[in-house]
Amino acid sequence: MAFRRSAMMDARRSSSHCSTVTLVAFIALCLVGVWMMTSSSTVVPIDMSSPESKSDMKQQVSETDRGPREDSSVDVIDEAATAAAATGRDANVDVKDSTTETRSESLDDQNVQDKAAENVVEKPQESEMDDNTRTTQTYSGENGSTEDSSQEATDSGQVKKADKKTYSDENGIAEGGEMVTDGKERSQEKSTEGNSEETKYGGQEKKADQKFDEMTDDGQSESSQQNSDETGKTEGGEMIREGQDKSTEENYQQITEKADSKFGEKFSEQNSDETKGDDNNGKEAAERPNEITAGSKAKDLISPEVFPDGAQSELLNETSTQNGAWSTQATESKKEKAVQAASKEHGTRNNWKLCNVSAGTDYIPCLDNEEAIKKLRSTKHYEHRERHCPDEAPACLLPLPEGYKRPIEWPNSRNKIWYHNVPHSQLAAVKGHQNWVKVSGEFLTFPGGGTQFIHGALHYIDFIQESMPDIAWGKKSRVVLDVGCGVASFGGFLFDRDVLTMSFAPKDEHEAQVQFALERGIPALSAVMGTKRLPFPGMVFDVIHCARCRVPWHIEGGMLLLELNRMLRPGGYFVWSATPVYQQIPEDVEIWEAMTALTQSMCWDMVNKTKDRINEVGMAIYRKPSDNECYAKRTEDSPPLCQGSDDPNAAWNIPLQACMHKLPVDPNVRGSQWPQQWPLRLDNVPYWLNSSQVGVYGRPAPEDFKADTELWKHIVSKSYMKGLGINWSAVRNVMDMRAVYGGFAAALQEANAWIMNIVSIDSPDTLPLIYERGLFGMYHDWCESFSTYPRSYDLLHADHLFSKIKKRCKLRAVIAEVDRILRPEGKLIVRDNSETIEEVESMAKSLKWEVRMTYSKENEGLLFVQKTMWRPKEVEASLPSLS
Repeated sequence: MAFRRSAMMDARRSSSHCSTVTLVAFIALCLVGVWMMTSSSTVVPIDMSSPESKSDMKQQVSETDRGPREDSSVDVIDEAATAAAATGRDANVDVKDSTTETRSESLDDQNVQDKAAENVVEKPQESEMDDNTRTTQTYSGENGSTEDSSQEATDSGQVKKADKKTYSDENGIAEGGEMVTDGKERSQEKSTEGNSEETKYGGQEKKADQKFDEMTDDGQSESSQQNSDETGKTEGGEMIREGQDKSTEENYQQITEKADSKFGEKFSEQNSDETKGDDNNGKEAAERPNEITAGSKAKDLISPEVFPDGAQSELLNETSTQNGAWSTQATESKKEKAVQAASKEHGTRNNWKLCNVSAGTDYIPCLDNEEAIKKLRSTKHYEHRERHCPDEAPACLLPLPEGYKRPIEWPNSRNKIWYHNVPHSQLAAVKGHQNWVKVSGEFLTFPGGGTQFIHGALHYIDFIQESMPDIAWGKKSRVVLDVGCGVASFGGFLFDRDVLTMSFAPKDEHEAQVQFALERGIPALSAVMGTKRLPFPGMVFDVIHCARCRVPWHIEGGMLLLELNRMLRPGGYFVWSATPVYQQIPEDVEIWEAMTALTQSMCWDMVNKTKDRINEVGMAIYRKPSDNECYAKRTEDSPPLCQGSDDPNAAWNIPLQACMHKLPVDPNVRGSQWPQQWPLRLDNVPYWLNSSQVGVYGRPAPEDFKADTELWKHIVSKSYMKGLGINWSAVRNVMDMRAVYGGFAAALQEANAWIMNIVSIDSPDTLPLIYERGLFGMYHDWCESFSTYPRSYDLLHADHLFSKIKKRCKLRAVIAEVDRILRPEGKLIVRDNSETIEEVESMAKSLKWEVRMTYSKENEGLLFVQKTMWRPKEVEASLPSLS
């Protein structure tokens, strides 16, 4: 401010004295205000939190069924790329790791006084900086929100976008969480791989003098903006005034190249090694927008939606001390105790050993329980081939066969496998002349024959349809059960007719026959027709086949044939190719007469009895009735009808009964009609699902079914097929460990794979619907071992399975079972809550598995890991409890 002096000052000393005092007081007041402002730029110490502190930010959710929802996609991979758009903000601002930059200007006393005086009458002017030197920084508080220290508006009113350097890994994902998209803004997300450090900011709370605020013109053109941390304090320590323009919390925020050069150098050094040689992979990933590819180094990519925006928090409320620069001794001590306890538990829990069992590399816990088998009172009904699980599931690992190699890929595997992968030659010696299997150098070869079709399975399959055209392989008949399958060549060649075959045989003197089938890439199960129902629903198989399956169908009131009747669809066919059909020796004649009487009393119609001239074998084809008319006309109630309370779908550890279930007559009940022809039955809603029924996820059943189908089509096509880096040509044997409607399997129909759908015994019984779609599967309790050989599957898929099963049994034992049935280099995909994902990931690492990708968002996560060849050296000191 300029002051004029009067020419008459000497005559008016008293007036001048008052003016001088006022001026000095005013200048002093201004100096105090300026000092208060400049002192707020004091550098505040930065607490560089340890990487371990990142885990504190992960949230947990309650264990609930996760339903398919259009409004909140379950596809966590696809959501990562669109999270920024959903928030309505530029995702580039969500950077967790940044450092403070402060400036100080030295002014002489005279300049301070002049500027302070000018502020009384003039608008305060912000020192202009060249656009090339102006820097804008973003700071992220613990709630994930970011705020700019300054913003520039261009003539068009848009915030300038600062050029940034991106560091792409082999999958096109920028280190630090930046995802490369095609023709879109690059979305900056949090990376937890150690490429950045988590920084907490604390500020000093200072209030400017009230009188100085009053002297500041309300219409100032530009005001200095401060960065607020999670406590609501500005980064310089100055509180945000109530009347301040808060456009910084609403507009797009930015980052410039001048954000802490030291951090940039460190960031670049950490990523330089990872980016070398990855140009090609990076280009491929760039062509797949919105996907996270396999091998991603990003451990947890968390979108901006996970944490609330800073504008939503209580700016003036004091937060807990551990969120600021200072922690408490109680907090530090509590965390340290937890870390030590977890470390001790981790060391004990993940100390894996080899199983000490006589079965060696082929150990199946529930079928090789020697102690339980010794206690059996009788083996007359093959009780020793049934399941007898240990009281406590084993938590040990199995060694690999010496010389084990990566399995040969389908379809070549149908004809030959590596001998050292299944080193058993006894079956070749016994059945080689029937073209089951032969030893040829380092291979086991399979000519495609069987006891009843030594000249090849395809001719035999076509002969069946010629004998009964209504069977219509791959159209009307889609799902088949093959009893006593041998090496499963019948089911292996039915793939050529678009038919799925569930093959099973006992683990018996026919050494490793089911293991041969699985190694060939053919569905098979170790099971026996003994004293209990097979783990399948009622009325689901279109055709059941037995070729010299060595099952005494006719004994004990036909109990075993009545079990087939339970599983066979009304109007379905039983194909029996055995010596009693065409040989005239007394024993065979006696069996044929008994079978004829039994099938007639069951109202089965023998639609054809014929002989194959090439293979010189005969077969009889029976058809199950499609209504109850024949049952009512029987003169004798033998076999009897089951009681109305008997559920034909109940199949887990249920004793066999020599009775028949009535057939459904209501047109709206499953079994009253034949399903649509394949492939229409795959995606169409079954006729017996109606809107009055409530689906698994709470919608009317038809809507639930459709939503689940579309959801898995989206996840599989957008994420699994393209985003995980899986070579699907090498994936043949797949298991969905927790299938609901079979949507995952349906979405994989174009893949060169078959999918075993498992419905857990404590889940809604949707397995009949899975069969209605032309798919197959079985019931199982994952607290027990699965009835298959080790190293059977290429890929396992577990959607919210482990969080549920760990409530009933030990997760460590379940993971050991996963390791047992998964092939070396096999893949495991887990979708579950974040807490369970962390547990499974920890165990996978202890098994030396390769963690290909982890992702979490809103307490839901995805884990993709790959098993390796690693096996522990130490063997268990004693046998596991088998009593």
